[in-house]
Amino acid sequence: MALGALRALADAGRRVPEDVAVVGFDDIVDAAEFRPPLTTVRQDFDALGRRAVAALVAAIEGGEPIVESVPAALVVRASSAAP
Repeated sequence: MALGALRALADAGRRVPEDVAVVGFDDIVDAAEFRPPLTTVRQDFDALGRRAVAALVAAIEGGEPIVESVPAALVVRASSAAP
């Protein structure tokens, strides 16, 4: 989505980040290679998967619902701050 936003903004003549800041989610491998490099939120999807499976197993076994947060980190790159 963020890559599409970068492209649409460029097509519309808008400058990123001077006119519009763009922040993505997931920190895909190529995010740092976009033009401009994409600011993004990084999340540990392995930990998220483990916690989701544990919550599902607990629910199936009739246990208490498990509610846990998975920490995320903001990776600031040029799409949200002027270099």
